[in-house]
Amino acid sequence: MTSWEALIEFSEIWLVDFEFHQPDGECPTPICMVAYEVRSGRLLRIWADELATMSGPPFSVGPDALFVAYLASAELSCWLALDWPLPTRVLDLYVEFRRLTNGRTSVCGNGLLGALAWFGCNALTSQEKDSLRQLAIRGGPFTEQERLALLDYCEEDVAALKRLLPKMLPTLDLDRALVRGRYMVADARMERTGIPIDFEVFEALKRNWGALTNRITYEVNKDYGVYVPTQNCPQLDCQTGTEISDHPLSYSFSEKEFAIWLSRKGIPWPVLDSGRLNLQDDTFRQMAKQHPAVAPLRELRHTLSQLRLNDLAVGTDGRNRTQLWPFSARTGRNQPSNSKFIFGPSVWLRALIRPTAGRALAYLDYAAQEIAIAAALSRDSAMMLAYNAGDPYLWLAQAGNYAPPSATKKTHSEIRDVFKIVYLAANYGMGSLGLSQLIGKPEIYARELLRLHRERFSTFWAWSNAAVDEARLGGRLWTVFGWQIWCGEDARPTSLRNFPVQANGAEILRLACCLATERGLTVCAPVHDALLIEAPVEDIDLAVRLTQQAMNDAGRIVLDGFELRTDAKIIRPGERFLDPRGTVMWTNIEAMLKEFEAVQAGAQLQ
Repeated sequence: MTSWEALIEFSEIWLVDFEFHQPDGECPTPICMVAYEVRSGRLLRIWADELATMSGPPFSVGPDALFVAYLASAELSCWLALDWPLPTRVLDLYVEFRRLTNGRTSVCGNGLLGALAWFGCNALTSQEKDSLRQLAIRGGPFTEQERLALLDYCEEDVAALKRLLPKMLPTLDLDRALVRGRYMVADARMERTGIPIDFEVFEALKRNWGALTNRITYEVNKDYGVYVPTQNCPQLDCQTGTEISDHPLSYSFSEKEFAIWLSRKGIPWPVLDSGRLNLQDDTFRQMAKQHPAVAPLRELRHTLSQLRLNDLAVGTDGRNRTQLWPFSARTGRNQPSNSKFIFGPSVWLRALIRPTAGRALAYLDYAAQEIAIAAALSRDSAMMLAYNAGDPYLWLAQAGNYAPPSATKKTHSEIRDVFKIVYLAANYGMGSLGLSQLIGKPEIYARELLRLHRERFSTFWAWSNAAVDEARLGGRLWTVFGWQIWCGEDARPTSLRNFPVQANGAEILRLACCLATERGLTVCAPVHDALLIEAPVEDIDLAVRLTQQAMNDAGRIVLDGFELRTDAKIIRPGERFLDPRGTVMWTNIEAMLKEFEAVQAGAQLQ
């Protein structure tokens, strides 16, 4: 079969591109659309005012027509802005180029120019594209000359698709490519919905951010003494309104003082090869899970180093909207901007997520999903038994006599947390030294835990070893639905072991998003292995059940019938989305914010 014969089932093949204006947090405003039909050569160039008068798309979007785009979620977002029925069959050449080159190092970027360069096709220069892109970003009004330039620019991208499509067709697994295109439709729907934010509090946080970070550092540091002052300046006391000088304006983190605090608390901390403390955020995150006393300090460090409130993309309607960048991670997961997406920065900031009047939210996540995926794909009956027992962490602890048969999450939380890390370490193929540092135990203890895992789940380990061998010998790994990664000689064995679990987890969540949105549920966002949904408050319980059904169906499809469990947390009117890891920080910041606002209100009255 030739490459074009693969598309014989489609009577029309439309290559589509939009130019649009979209400030951060807002829905797009289409500027123009150009579309080209491959078989007939029909070309459409349509400006915004004409688009706005159309009751539907100017061509078929049914199952016998193929909609082709590059990063189709952008075009489909414009489709939604025009209130047009969405295409049934979508082929996204961005996604398929990512799949084709995932893991390869000789790619000139994943944009349209990079794909054209990969296949040796001509294209506009990046400078030309940037100048015209900036024109679209600026928004209207446009002169007649600017209109023509934008239409020509849009048409050039369609012409690029025309050159790229025949080059890529021989590389496609079309049936699975259409499944990935199906997700881009769900992605566009979720990006448009966005996440409701407490806009009033968000604005108050931005107004007081400098004073808040200074004050929260001062307050949290009382329990740690690891931040040392670098500059003393008078500051306003929020309770009395008088000037004080014992709150330094600026602080710096002291590794020496942190080492003293760790010694005083008896907390063993991972070190670098140089012997210095490992102060990376991933280390802080793992240690905070094992030692709760570290959690407030980790949240503070994360807040001070990464949080820029002005970057958070919140629209004028109070919704957090940003591009989810599907398939951007090597595992195929979404990779939205950490600074623009509410789930990217520090976890305490998620308390800004709040349902609007008459609405409720629900956060549904897969329970121990990585263990379930590893068990199902490896067909390890013991691991399946552990997962189906309800608590795989305590199951393994009990199997090794580290916990009594009567142990529960409440009575034996510490040993349960240790075995949670053991499962994670096993998925990555982590050694005993790394595990010992994470759990704060001697290496010989960690070695015994890994030995227990290998003995109990020997089938899993054989499957995991085979994945590494396949990657080394065959040069690539792939998921149930064909998402793949190329593995060079420098690929880390830990990443190779973890890819099948993480990448198939991404397949499950994408399919869950498709099923949920296609069944009429309002999905605000996917979050790693979870979905945030929204519904009228009187319908939220039903919406939760239907979403769980969609998530369970997705798991069974990808894992050949294996049943996954889901947990749900409902946020009703008047409540906030509170992540337990950030509750203390949010409580402190909320109290301080009220003080600052009260002082400012009083000053305005005087």
